[in-house]
Amino acid sequence: MSSYYIEGRDFASFVDTLVQDARVVGPIAKRQKFVFGEVSSAQDLRLDYDVTLLPPKKVFFPPKQEIARFDATTVEGTIEPIDTVLLGVHHYDVRGIDMTDFLLREGNADWNYLAQREATTIVASNVQRVAPRAFWASMIDKVGPQGHDAYLTKLDDGYVYETRTPKGEALLAHGTFRDATASDIAAAQKVHADVLGQCQQQLPYTSAEIATKIRESYSNEALWDELSRNCFSCGSCNTVCPTCYCFDMRDTWNLDQTSGSRTRYWDACLTKEFAAISMPGGLKENFREHHQSRFRHRFMRKGAYLNEKLGSPACTGCGRCSMACTADIADPVRVIKTIMEWS
Repeated sequence: MSSYYIEGRDFASFVDTLVQDARVVGPIAKRQKFVFGEVSSAQDLRLDYDVTLLPPKKVFFPPKQEIARFDATTVEGTIEPIDTVLLGVHHYDVRGIDMTDFLLREGNADWNYLAQREATTIVASNVQRVAPRAFWASMIDKVGPQGHDAYLTKLDDGYVYETRTPKGEALLAHGTFRDATASDIAAAQKVHADVLGQCQQQLPYTSAEIATKIRESYSNEALWDELSRNCFSCGSCNTVCPTCYCFDMRDTWNLDQTSGSRTRYWDACLTKEFAAISMPGGLKENFREHHQSRFRHRFMRKGAYLNEKLGSPACTGCGRCSMACTADIADPVRVIKTIMEWS
C-alpha cells in the first residue's frame, strides 16, 4: 500500500508500545540459537537472527494443540484465538505460511489453524544474516511471499516499513513514522538485492525441471537406496519444516470414562509408524515399511506432488532440515542435485 520510515532511535518505543497493546511474537535468542517466542520488550527482539529452530507456523498450528473437550452428551471446541502481532518473519517463512494457508483452506477448511491465523498480523523483515545451509535465493524467483501485512527493512539509521494490508497500516499508530523518501525505498531494495548473493548453496533448476525429474526417478530403486542409506527415520526434517502439516489425533479419557479431550500433534512421514494401519484380527499393515520409501515419499511431496497447486516446490529453501538431520542426508540441495545428475 504505502512506504514509511522510522528512525532507529524510535524503533524500540514502537515495539514496546505494540507489546502493551497485543501479544507480540518474534525471534528471540535461545542460547546460541533463535526461536519464535513471546516478546516482552524491544530488548528481547533479535531481528539479526539467521534462522529459527522451528518455523513460525507453530503460532497457528502448535506442535500440541487441544481442539475439543467432550463428555457423554456434548462436544465443545477449545480453540481460542488471541490477537497477535507476528514480528520479524523472513520472506522464506512467509512463503511457508502462504503454502500452509492454501493447503489448509482448500476443501474442508481447517479452522483449528485458520482461527489463530486470521487473528494474527504478520510483519515480515529482511534477512540480516544468512543461515549456513540456506538456499532460499534459488527459490525466491519461483513464487514470492504474499501472506504478510507489512515488511520491515533495516537500513543504517532506521527502518523502512512497507504496508501490504489495512492490518499492517493499523500498526503505524504505535510508532513515530514519516513517509519514506525515494532514497529510503531505493536503499531498502538494495538491501534485499545484496543479500541474495550471500546464500552459499544454490539450485540451478526450474520448478518444472525439478518436478519432472523427481517423478521420473520414482522407480529408480538404486538411486533412492543411495540417497536414503543412512536415514534413521527420526523425523527431524519433518518437525522443522515450514511446509509440513501432517498431524496425529489422540483422545484422552478422564477417569469417569465418559469425558475427555481431543488433541492433535505434529506427525512425521519419515517415522516408521506414520504409514502403519490396523487390520482385522490384530494385524497391521505398513504401506511404507522401509526407510527408503519414506525418504522418497518426502521428496515426491516436496518436489513434485504439490507443484501444480502451489506454483513451486513445497520447499522454501530455509535449510532447517539440513541442519536438523542427524545423518546429514536430508539437504534438499544435495538430494535434488543428485537426482538431476543421475544417469
